[in-house]
Amino acid sequence: MQKNAPIRNLLIILGDQLNEDSRLFDNYDPDHDLLWMAETQEESTHVWCHKIRLVLFFSAMRHFRDAQTRQNRKIRYHELQADPVSDRGGNFNEILSADLQELKPQKIQVVLPGDFRVTEMLQSAANSAGIELEILPDRHFYVSPEEFSDYSRGRKNLVMEPFYRMQRKRFGILMDSGDQPEGGEWNYDAENRGKFGKQGPKDLPPPPQIRLDSRTKEVIALVEKRFAEHPGETDSFDWPVTREDAKACLHDFILHRLPLFGKYEDAMWKGGSPLYHSRLSALLNLKLLNPRECVDAAIAAYQNNRAPLNSVEGFVRQLLGWREFIRGIYFQEMPEYAEMNALACEKVNVPTFFWDGKTDMACVADTMHSVLKTAWSHHIPRLMVLGQFSLLLGVHPYHFHAWHMAMYADAIDWVSLPNTLGMSQYGDGGIVGSKPYCASGNYINKMSNYCSQCKYHYKAAHGENACPFTTLYWDFLDRHQQALSKNHRMGFQLNNLKRKSDADLKKIRKHADVLRQKCESKIRF
Repeated sequence: MQKNAPIRNLLIILGDQLNEDSRLFDNYDPDHDLLWMAETQEESTHVWCHKIRLVLFFSAMRHFRDAQTRQNRKIRYHELQADPVSDRGGNFNEILSADLQELKPQKIQVVLPGDFRVTEMLQSAANSAGIELEILPDRHFYVSPEEFSDYSRGRKNLVMEPFYRMQRKRFGILMDSGDQPEGGEWNYDAENRGKFGKQGPKDLPPPPQIRLDSRTKEVIALVEKRFAEHPGETDSFDWPVTREDAKACLHDFILHRLPLFGKYEDAMWKGGSPLYHSRLSALLNLKLLNPRECVDAAIAAYQNNRAPLNSVEGFVRQLLGWREFIRGIYFQEMPEYAEMNALACEKVNVPTFFWDGKTDMACVADTMHSVLKTAWSHHIPRLMVLGQFSLLLGVHPYHFHAWHMAMYADAIDWVSLPNTLGMSQYGDGGIVGSKPYCASGNYINKMSNYCSQCKYHYKAAHGENACPFTTLYWDFLDRHQQALSKNHRMGFQLNNLKRKSDADLKKIRKHADVLRQKCESKIRF
C-alpha cells in the first residue's frame, strides 16, 4: 500500500480466524487494502480468562501477524502492553472506532464472527463511522448457517444423528457403495465406552514437544505481569501457536493416539489427561487447522490399517457431526439462546473450587488440576464431572458457560454456549440434548479410578462420607421431578426416585443444602 493512498477495505482478522485460506484474502489488493488486528483488555477480562488461554490467543495472533508481514501484507496491529496506560483503548469498539476515524476506509470486511456479541460490536462501530460492514462467509466449516437453517426447517426436533448421516452422504465421507456407511454401521459409539480396568492405561504416548520461541516467551511475560491475578499457570504452556506446529500435533495424534482413541473415548484416569484424546479442538477453533485435513488424515489412517474404524468414525463424528451441528444451533437460536434457563436456576454461582481446584472430591480435584495446568480436559470430565456437578448443584446455566469460556483454551462462544448451557446444563430445555446428563457417583466409579481414591463413598447419598454427586443427583431429580416427568427418557431415573422413602429424601435434601452453602463463591465475570 502506498503511503497516504486511500484504503479500499479494512480487513478485520479476529483472534479465532487465523487461517491463511480466509475469504478475506480472496480479493486482497496490497495497494488498497489494510489488515487489522487488536488485542484488547476487554476481551481478556469480560470473563476472568485463564492465563494459558490468554497466552495461546495472543501468541497465535502475533505469530499470524508476523506471517502476514513476511508476505508483505500491510497490517495495523494493536498489542497490549505490560503497562495499561500505554494502550490505545480499553475495548475493541474504542480502538476500532479511533482507527476508522483516522483511516477512513471505504468498507470494513470481516469473516462471520463466532461470537454474536462481537458481530454487534463491529456493526455498532461501523454504523457510528458511517462505513459499510460486509460480513463474509466462513469457508472453514463444512456447513454454513444458511444450509443448517434449510436442514432444520420443518423439523419438530433437531437431533445430531440424522444431520451427521446427511453430511456423511453429502461429502462422501466414510461411505461404502451408494448410501451405505463404511463397515455397515453409521455409529460405533457402543464400541467407544471401554474402561481401563484396575491396571489403568498402559504406555501412554508422551505429548508432542512444542518449542517456546521468543514471541511466545514475550507474551508469557506480558500475561504474568498484566494478568497476574488471573487463574491458571503458564510454566507448563505447551500449546501450538503456528500453523506448522498445529500440523505436527495432528500428525502426532493420528500416529500415536487415534488407534486407541475410540475404545477409550469415554474413560477417565487420575493424572492421565489427555489419555488418547487429541487436544486439537483449540487449534481447530483458532483455525490453525482445518477440519477437512483432520478428517482426511484419520480416514487415511483407517485405509492404511493404522487405526480401527470405531476410532476413526468417532473422531469424524466429533468434527463432521457434533461440531457442525452445534454451530448450526448457535446461529439459528441466537441471541435468545443465551437467555434460556429451562430449569429456572437463579441463585447458585459456580463453586469456588472451579477457580482454584481446592476440593477433596477426587474426580473434581484431578479435572481441575488439568484445567489449571493446561486450560483443557477432555469431554467426559467436562460433561460428567465439572458440568454435571454444576447442573446438579443448580448453577445458573449461563454462569457455567461464562466460567467455561474463561477457563478452557478451546472455548469460543459458538462452540461453548450450546455445549455448556445446552448439552451440559440443559438450560435450553432439550434443543441440543434430549435429556439432562445427570448421574450419581456410580457413573464416575464405572468410568474411572477416582472413587477408589476418594474420601467419599459413591453409593452413599447422605451422611458424612456421602458422595456429593450422589447426594446432589437425588436432590436434582427430587427438585425437578415435575418438569422432568414430561421427558420419557427420564422415566427410569424418576421411577428409582420414587423408591426413596420420605425420611431418606428429607436427609438428602438437608445434605444437599449444606453442600450448596459450602460451594458458594463470589462470581468473577
